[in-house]
Amino acid sequence: MTPWERQRGERFGDLLRRARGDRSMVEVAAAAGVSAETLRKIETGRAPTPAFFTVAALAAALEVSLDALATACAEESAPAEDEPLTA
Repeated sequence: MTPWERQRGERFGDLLRRARGDRSMVEVAAAAGVSAETLRKIETGRAPTPAFFTVAALAAALEVSLDALATACAEESAPAEDEPLTA
């Protein structure tokens, strides 16, 4: 996994966490049909590239469009291979 992929996964996890708001991880995971552990891994960036259908189910459970998630995660484009990442 590249540093950019890790950063993108962390950004995606943060988006899901904010969208979840006050709802529990267990509640949202159950609504999406995934395990709480899967959601925990995604939210913490430990699963930076979740399967499409997992993302779609979470988006539906959180009432967030896939387009909004994709746009928010793509705010920073991938750096060129020889370009260093900056925080």
